[in-house]
Amino acid sequence: MATEGQKVVLITGCSSGIGLAIAVMLARDEMKRYYVIGTMRDLKRKDKLVEAAGGAYGKTLSLLTLDVCSDESVKQCVDSIRDRHIDILINNAGVGLVGPVEGLSMDEMMKVFETNFFGAVRMIKEVMPDMKRRRSGHIIVISSAMGLQGVVFNDVYSASKFAIEGFCESLAIQLLKFNIIVSMIEPGPVHTEFEMKMFADVSKKEYAGTDPETLHHFRTCYLPSAMNIFQSLGQTPEHIAKCTKKVMESPRPPFRNLTNPLYTPIVALKYADETGNLSVHTFYHLLYNFGGVMHISLSILKCLSCGCLRRRAISPT
Repeated sequence: MATEGQKVVLITGCSSGIGLAIAVMLARDEMKRYYVIGTMRDLKRKDKLVEAAGGAYGKTLSLLTLDVCSDESVKQCVDSIRDRHIDILINNAGVGLVGPVEGLSMDEMMKVFETNFFGAVRMIKEVMPDMKRRRSGHIIVISSAMGLQGVVFNDVYSASKFAIEGFCESLAIQLLKFNIIVSMIEPGPVHTEFEMKMFADVSKKEYAGTDPETLHHFRTCYLPSAMNIFQSLGQTPEHIAKCTKKVMESPRPPFRNLTNPLYTPIVALKYADETGNLSVHTFYHLLYNFGGVMHISLSILKCLSCGCLRRRAISPT
């Protein structure tokens, strides 16, 4: 149970990866400023989190069962918290989906939206009225750089993240009236078991109904490039946890927070041309026309990033 002065933080999807890292980092805060409620669909998967939390478990960290895809589960979880008091909600639970669209079933696509979009919306709807009454709260969503820039063969996942970005951007405006802050955390690639398992699974999948040319580009161009990107540019869950904690503790938390500066130029590229052709054609050529696409794209990202950072350094403040 939270003590006086502690902020109650509810985090979804804490069995592994980013959610686990955030829960551990906040629960082990040296000044004990947070009482963390870590949640997951199946508490049988709690061992990794409990071990990482160490002595914080049972003191500044407790666990609850929560399925963000179930109205009943969400309500039961929030009702079980003393006075339904949640100072900070961190929507982290998410699923991925990679592959040619024609080879994906509608059920697979809907499951992605049910978790990544409606799961977050379900949580926000449940805690928002209490935050409004208290005129205090912080809603954080672990989104993605793919919620700002679409990525080939990640069509559905990107769409789910675009959806939650648009939802939260709209909601953030009216919630300011109630002193409630909304923040998006937007990682690029992150090294987790989730991503590695996904790559292993998709490399074996048949994708029935996909034409041979598209399947060839997916397997021989996209998959090797994506794996190289994760190895070369990927951040750790702990890095994302640090970024999230920094946003939580900021006196004026930003709405958007790209965690990897190498992805800032990608977003800038998109908005540099109002027609959208610049970014679409650039990524088309990187994937389909250039040899050694990974070395080229990584070099471009690093050069663009260094240029952006240099301009920031010399720009007047």
